[in-house]
Amino acid sequence: MWEGRSRGERESARCEQRPTMAAATTTVAAEYPPFVLGRARFDQSTFHGRFRHFLDIIDPRTLFVTERRLKAAAQLLEDFKYGTLPSGVSNQQLWEAQKIKQAVLHPDTNEKILMPFRMSGYIPFGTPIVVGLLLPQQTLATTVFWQWLNQSHNACVNYANRNATKPTPMSRFLLGYSGAVASAVSLAVGLNVFIKKASRFNPATRLLIQRFVPFPAVGADGDGLNASRAPHPHPCAAAHYHVLLGKDTDAANPPETDSPGAQPRVPGCLWICTAPCHQPLPTDL
Repeated sequence: MWEGRSRGERESARCEQRPTMAAATTTVAAEYPPFVLGRARFDQSTFHGRFRHFLDIIDPRTLFVTERRLKAAAQLLEDFKYGTLPSGVSNQQLWEAQKIKQAVLHPDTNEKILMPFRMSGYIPFGTPIVVGLLLPQQTLATTVFWQWLNQSHNACVNYANRNATKPTPMSRFLLGYSGAVASAVSLAVGLNVFIKKASRFNPATRLLIQRFVPFPAVGADGDGLNASRAPHPHPCAAAHYHVLLGKDTDAANPPETDSPGAQPRVPGCLWICTAPCHQPLPTDL
């Protein structure tokens, strides 16, 4: 590329390239700060930092991580923890390794979470369910089916990401699951029947209102019931606090929430995508 240029032209071109390289290095350093094991990569004291953190958590690309890459990521973090990290490993590699491990492995059991029940899998696997909930002209059977499927998926996500440091009776999960399904189905069916029998609505208005029935049914399904039945913090709290907030916590003493079934305080655009998910989070988010 330097052929046909004088020495002065070559020196000038090199000087022009140096600021570009420096800017690229600065950008990488800002995106990948010095690595701290178990901490969030982005500043959690700002909305933008929390927003970027949640985007990282729901990144569906982690669903396609191979077993070999997962083991390499876990080994890299182990080497960092015990001070045996090979030379030349960058902060970017360490942050990516932690992202992969937290997305795939349960923080307590260190076992792989099934793909549909990972936080990164909630949108791709939950979106078809949301579409089913919003289908027009639903019959009684389809209404019951989609509400049951939605609550079953939620229950599996909660169980797969539960706090596994202390034994929790299966009856507790089954009780919450049964209550969530019963309340969601009852509310959805009841509202549909009420709207169909309301004579003051014309067909167009009735159809429009029916499209919004899934929202109160999903929103009111398990939170109130779980809050009234569980006398102490939700069993999933510690695990989700660890994974979602990116902090080390004492799993035996999960952080306090507004109530055992508190909704997560997440950025609005992510809440739209994950509205059916009931993941307890600290109130300081």
